[in-house]
Amino acid sequence: MEAMASSPGTAQTLQSGLAKRDICDRADIETFVQAFYARLLTDAELAPLFLDVAAIDLDKHVPIICDYWQKLLFGDTSYQRHTMNKHRAIDAKRPFTKRHFALWTHYFIATMDAQFQGPVADKAKRIALRIAHNMSERLAEHHAAQPAT
Repeated sequence: MEAMASSPGTAQTLQSGLAKRDICDRADIETFVQAFYARLLTDAELAPLFLDVAAIDLDKHVPIICDYWQKLLFGDTSYQRHTMNKHRAIDAKRPFTKRHFALWTHYFIATMDAQFQGPVADKAKRIALRIAHNMSERLAEHHAAQPAT
């Protein structure tokens, strides 16, 4: 694997004959998010959560997710939603499992690795792992705090 730089701060590598570069802007985030959801929504376990339970409209959902990642990666302030509340509402309809989070993380990292490489891509993967872990733990705590029926 041979490293090359097209400009200062932009890491690119040759891998499988294709140059990969780091995530640099919103357009890169959109490219990633579109590819991520294309993979995620073909999964027999995850697709029903997104399409049936959460009933996402991709045309509306993708820009929101791009705002979210732009905030996390570049400090943009356009995303002002409370992510945990959204996921608690979905979890109340059909509980998330540790496997759901493992699959989500797998698709996130595989999609990122297929398209981008560099410090920002690595940061996104670390954040995704932390998000999956924290959300899984917080939902488990929420379940444990609910009265037994």
